[in-house]
Amino acid sequence: MSTNSPIRMYATAVCPYCVRAEQLLRRKGVAEIEKIRIDLDPARRDEMMNLTGRRTVPQIFIGDYHVGGCDDLYELDRSGGLDPLLGASPV
Repeated sequence: MSTNSPIRMYATAVCPYCVRAEQLLRRKGVAEIEKIRIDLDPARRDEMMNLTGRRTVPQIFIGDYHVGGCDDLYELDRSGGLDPLLGASPV
């Protein structure tokens, strides 16, 4: 599958949930993920908190849609909502 929705993920270097979320997205055919490392840039942490109201990582956006964290991403996939949101299409 290929996707046409940009993916943005606020993350840190040592976050196992960030790794799991990225693995799922890669399995879904996502080639590019804009990773915003909030551990390297505190201003980006503030940005993330203002956008999401959350303090934990990952915080995942597909296009302009805020998916939430890793558990939210997996639940979205289980419910059948992730593929349409990714704009996935067969290759």
